[in-house]
Amino acid sequence: MLRDVEVIAIDGPVAAGKTMVGRELAKRLDLRYLDTGVMYRAITWLALKNATPIEDEVALGTLADETPIMLDGSNSDRVLVDGISVGPELREAEVDRHVSLVSRVSSVRSALVAQQRRMASEGRIIVVGRDIGTVVLPNADLKIYITASSEERSRRRWKEFQAQGRETDYQSVLNETRARDDVDTQRDDSPLKPAEDAWVLDTDGLTGDEVVDLIVQRVNAEAQGGIACA
Repeated sequence: MLRDVEVIAIDGPVAAGKTMVGRELAKRLDLRYLDTGVMYRAITWLALKNATPIEDEVALGTLADETPIMLDGSNSDRVLVDGISVGPELREAEVDRHVSLVSRVSSVRSALVAQQRRMASEGRIIVVGRDIGTVVLPNADLKIYITASSEERSRRRWKEFQAQGRETDYQSVLNETRARDDVDTQRDDSPLKPAEDAWVLDTDGLTGDEVVDLIVQRVNAEAQGGIACA
């Protein structure tokens, strides 16, 4: 029996390749693409821009609740933050340093989850983040948890920083990656973990194209009749 696969949830730790894989997968399957991490970066960027104290959880929650964030047309690298189109600003080092602290605030998460669910309710979308299959979209048609070793993920992130001209060393990136993992997996609200029915995909030793190919095969298999995720 044919089964529609219109909502795909992709989770995983920092630098696991979710963004690249999700974006390419959306192109191949002709689906919309939402990187929820960009939304948390947007609130972090706005808080820094407005001099909102990062430690003021009430102010951060209010900011997230009162700031609409929308997809910026077909450009997956940009979002509209209260009507303002932003992209590269969200990848600045200052945002990198504070986004984990902002994203673990319960009121921020609640406000953004509500927005994410509204976007996903229209269907035909791939949603990427760290709690999509477990919290945001527990009824997604397909849940994927993309992961890799902290060393592999740090190498990828280090190369990305080099390509951007950012001066940093591998050990510093590894330390930051492990610290980010600790924050994401140990937070009280929506800790990072695979959904019970998620397909856990280890990407160590795989290229981005190979990962996308595997997921396309999985989607096709699901569409043809469904298979148990393992």
